[in-house]
Amino acid sequence: MAKRMLDCCASDFAQFTKADLLESIQKSEGRVIACETIGTVQPLLGNVTNAEFAASMGADILLLNLFDVQQPVIHGLPPVEPGETIRLLKKLTGRPVGINLEPVADDAEIETDPMWAMSAGRRATVENALRAKKLGIDFVLLTGNPGVGVTNTAIEQTLRRFKEAVGDSIVLAAGKMHAAGILSEAAENIMTEQDIASFVEAGADIIKIFPGNIVGPAAISSFKGPLPQGEFMPSGGVDVDNVDKWIKAG
Repeated sequence: MAKRMLDCCASDFAQFTKADLLESIQKSEGRVIACETIGTVQPLLGNVTNAEFAASMGADILLLNLFDVQQPVIHGLPPVEPGETIRLLKKLTGRPVGINLEPVADDAEIETDPMWAMSAGRRATVENALRAKKLGIDFVLLTGNPGVGVTNTAIEQTLRRFKEAVGDSIVLAAGKMHAAGILSEAAENIMTEQDIASFVEAGADIIKIFPGNIVGPAAISSFKGPLPQGEFMPSGGVDVDNVDKWIKAG
C-alpha cells in the first residue's frame, strides 16, 4: 500500500509502480503540486537545473516541457550519458518526473517561432513513449505547445495507442493549456466535457484543466458528476487564497 505523496521520500518513489503513484496522489486529497520546467534553456541558477529549483520550492511532481526523448538534454545537470538523464534528475530531486509529448501530424505543424519548433523526439508516437519508459519517465502528458497544431481528437487517439503500449507502467495525463494552433479549440472550447469523457474512456489517468482562473473550482465538481473516476489537475488560477476551494471541489 502506497503512502500519501505528502509523506513520501525519494526511496519511496524509487520503488513505486504506476498504481502506487496514482494511489499516493489520490491519498494526498488534492494537495499535490506539479511544476513544469524547460530543461533546454539556460537555468535560472546556472549549474542547478530548473527542475531542481522547482523541487526546492515545494514541487511534488516535475514535468519537463520541450524534452526530446531521442536527444535528452537538461541544462544544469552534471555530465551524464543521455540515457541516464532522467534517472540522474530523479536522484538529485527525489521526485517523480514526467514529460510532455505532442500528437502532431507530420504535415500539421504551423508554429513559426523557433522556441516551439517540433523535434522528432517530442512527437507523441508509440516509439517515443517506449523510449520515455526506457529513460525512466513516470508519466506522460499529452498536450500541445503554442501553435503546433494539436487537436483534442489527436490526443484521444494517441491515448488509446499509449494505453496499449505503456499504460501498464506509465501514468497517462491529457489536456491542453491553450488552443495549440487550433482556433476552433480556443477559449471555452480548449477542452469540453465531451473531450474529458473521451480522454478518460481512452485511457487517461489524469486530466489537466486549464485555465483554472476561468473555469473555477465549480468546474471540477461539474466534471466529477458524470466522471467520478476522473482525476483532475487544474493549472492556472490556483493560489494560496483559493486552493482550499479547489481541494473541496475534488
